[in-house]
Amino acid sequence: MRISFTKPALPGTGTAVVAAMAKGKLTPSAQKLDAKTGGAIKRAIRASRFEGKKGQTLNIMAPAGTRLERIMLVGLGKAAEVTDLEMQKLGGGIYAGTRRVKSGKVWVAVDAVTDAKLTAAQMAAEIAYGARLRSYRFDKYKTKEKKSEKPSLTSLTVQCARFTDARRAYSGLAKIADGVFFTRDLVSEPANVIYPDSLAKQARSLEKLGVRVQVLGEAAMRRLGMGALLGVGQGSDRDSKLVVMQWNGAGQKRGGAKSDAPLAFVGKGVTFDTGGISIKPSAGMEDMKWDMGGSGVVIGLMKALAGRKAKVNAVGVVGLVENMPSGAAQRPGDIVTSMSGQTIEVLNTDAEGRLVLADALWYCKEKFKPKLMINLATLTGAIIVSLGNEYAGMFSNNNRLCDRLSKAGEAVGELVWRLPLSDTYDKLINSDAADMKNIGGRGAGSITAAQFLKRFVGDTPWAHIDIAGVTWSKSDKPTVPKGGTAFGVRLLDRLVNDHYEG
Repeated sequence: MRISFTKPALPGTGTAVVAAMAKGKLTPSAQKLDAKTGGAIKRAIRASRFEGKKGQTLNIMAPAGTRLERIMLVGLGKAAEVTDLEMQKLGGGIYAGTRRVKSGKVWVAVDAVTDAKLTAAQMAAEIAYGARLRSYRFDKYKTKEKKSEKPSLTSLTVQCARFTDARRAYSGLAKIADGVFFTRDLVSEPANVIYPDSLAKQARSLEKLGVRVQVLGEAAMRRLGMGALLGVGQGSDRDSKLVVMQWNGAGQKRGGAKSDAPLAFVGKGVTFDTGGISIKPSAGMEDMKWDMGGSGVVIGLMKALAGRKAKVNAVGVVGLVENMPSGAAQRPGDIVTSMSGQTIEVLNTDAEGRLVLADALWYCKEKFKPKLMINLATLTGAIIVSLGNEYAGMFSNNNRLCDRLSKAGEAVGELVWRLPLSDTYDKLINSDAADMKNIGGRGAGSITAAQFLKRFVGDTPWAHIDIAGVTWSKSDKPTVPKGGTAFGVRLLDRLVNDHYEG
């Protein structure tokens, strides 16, 4: 779908999208189109329950006096409800409602709204962004899909008076969308296509954007002492990898320098998780192709930051392994030594993500001395029991970082909820045979997993985001179609934009 911006004009063909405020008050563009059609819009409102509330839509087919396929009337609600997030949802709704238009062309008229926080140009950019996010499809393996079942929308033209401002605002948002789409692609691919080596090669594609990418193989990780990470992957025929991505953009801002301590983002990349010897039940195991979701988010975030040339130094570290059962696989009861020197008794080989992150976090902390570290992982089923599929779980040793993440999540619609850490929970992972064990008791599974990670971050401001419940969606949402969500890319990009680029 091609997205463009132009000055206001009544379209001659295709589908026209115009808006109404609360109580059915038409915007100027809607009034002009109503006059053009001999009052068709107002008649349709009177014959329906449309009141201009946010999220409402009303379709008028083949309006008289025009060659339009239809008019789509959308509700903006009250002026206070015209926010960037609501405009993104509106854009997603417009795409969903018009994706199969016969002509393939949709025109969206955007007018200034009195007392709204956004200008018309900002509204236009956010609507286009929302439409782009909703337009994602993972259909590369569908060879027999009928043309009638595919989206036919090829051109979305957004009209507003200051369309050049809208185009400029959208350009940065489009780069974030590129990162979101990259993550969704990686998470959606099957495990016979995405495995440690091929995922590392996907990360290398960021080099063309100016990201420095280094891939460490098993020999290099063995020299570094990464026994925790290597233990997870030892049952697979595929070698494990550690990928390091660096974006140095701080020199672009006043007072910034390429030597500034980076922001660090660390991702769990278990490209397929059978559970190992502690094997999972077969039902639903196919979902474990997206157990690399945390690494996918970090790679997509680095693409977004580099794409929009973020004025910040950032490093992304992802540990990539495949957790398979075999004669060489790690056994329950094995004891491994992590890069930190701390020993870990592996009581359950299906609690493997924390072992991967243990070495990745320690490596990141020691090598880069980052300003902060945020790790993302589809880490525990327990977080889904706690929070369902609406919030990601958040754990941290730093209140300010938590507050910033919460507000960034609210701003982009990727919500996080903080859960506790304490010495009492930490004692639950003490081992009689080693420095720690990789699982606690039956209760507080997400918390004990976070306590495990906390032992590898030192004094660095750190947050762990458990995205197990939000990495994949089984239903469509306004800007997130069914499938891989890329939850975390927009959240972390917003965090960086709001607090670390000024």
